[in-house]
Amino acid sequence: MRNIFLILVLCTSFYLSFSQPKTLTPVAKPEEAGLSSERLARIDKMVEEHVSNQWVPGAVVLIVRNGKIAYHKAYGYKDAESKTPLKKDDIFRIASQTKAITSLAAMILWEEGKFLLDDPISKYIPEFKNPTVLKTFNPKDSSYTTEPAKSEITVRQLLTHSSGIDYAAIGSDEFKAIYAKAGVPSGIGNNNMILGEKMRILGKLPLRHQPGEHWTYGLNDDVLGYLVEIWSGMPFDQFLRKRIFDPLGMKDTYFYLPKDKHSRLVTLYAGGKDGKIVKPEVKAYDNVDPNYPNTAGTYFSGGAGLSSTVEDYAKFLQLFLNKGKYNGVQLLSRKTVELMLTDQHITNTHFGLGFGLETVENDYQSVLSLGTFSWGGAFNTHYWADPKENLIGLIFTNIYQTPYWSIGDKFKTLTYQSFAD
Repeated sequence: MRNIFLILVLCTSFYLSFSQPKTLTPVAKPEEAGLSSERLARIDKMVEEHVSNQWVPGAVVLIVRNGKIAYHKAYGYKDAESKTPLKKDDIFRIASQTKAITSLAAMILWEEGKFLLDDPISKYIPEFKNPTVLKTFNPKDSSYTTEPAKSEITVRQLLTHSSGIDYAAIGSDEFKAIYAKAGVPSGIGNNNMILGEKMRILGKLPLRHQPGEHWTYGLNDDVLGYLVEIWSGMPFDQFLRKRIFDPLGMKDTYFYLPKDKHSRLVTLYAGGKDGKIVKPEVKAYDNVDPNYPNTAGTYFSGGAGLSSTVEDYAKFLQLFLNKGKYNGVQLLSRKTVELMLTDQHITNTHFGLGFGLETVENDYQSVLSLGTFSWGGAFNTHYWADPKENLIGLIFTNIYQTPYWSIGDKFKTLTYQSFAD
């Protein structure tokens, strides 16, 4: 009996060691990953329609199932004016997809005991001590009055966007004005600034609401990026390179691209008055040069600064599907991954520690499985990872202020309808 038990244990260990692949592996045909080639052609039709109608300049899609790269294609153009074809390994501005990577960085340090999730952030950044909440605002001169906050901001509230910190450039009108007057940027392309300097200024500005009471999309991950520098004693970009990008084999993910990768950056477009793509007539967001990834910048925005490829980002997502392991390296424990993918129950949202979540409350709205985690970026990039189906989907295109944001949801539908198992 004991021998049978030992055999079962060994067989189980053997199975587990191979059930989660160490790295992403291409397959000859989608059927090897349980997908239908015929049905996947509907993705081609949908994306090609967007390109031919000039709704998007181009797009790269990637579908990974059971660690197998089942579908990886590029459509349209990297630069529409020159008709330069888009390639599968071209580099996109991923904007808010940076946030989940920043959350991973923070949780790596949490596992090392550098902080507790419910620590007040003023313990590490004194400027956030005794926070205030906006009471009145005068749009004529951006003056305002405040009242004391009922509590301090915690690290957990940064991870869940419940701190009360708003966004520069894309937030509420009041805070766009307050942040602009104080010189606090959105984080996209603010190349010549220093993260720590701006976050210390942010700490002295009012909050939009009481900490922990609501979900407000804001500069929380920029603050987290600065905290990573404090906890680790390293510049944020170096920490990401050493502790995440190099171990996972993410060779094309940067705040500012090396010169030998400049030619792979896709051109940024905007949605014109008729919805069709146009070159941006003005600089993006808070006066940002669209070419910011090809500059030598010093501002490492944890909320919006990175550029990457679909394959690099798939490696990052596969780490979570593999319960913290990838490429022979364990970056997080299984329990930490579980915590990050647990709904933190912030009013009327479904958000974990860094990701939007598919939960019992919102599952009726989509085809995604319970436990799926997802988000996107301001330049029309989208991702999700489904632990139940061991599935990753990504679609990247670089266009902002567009009426064709729905390309991400259509891609999800067309991916799940291709299941053939």
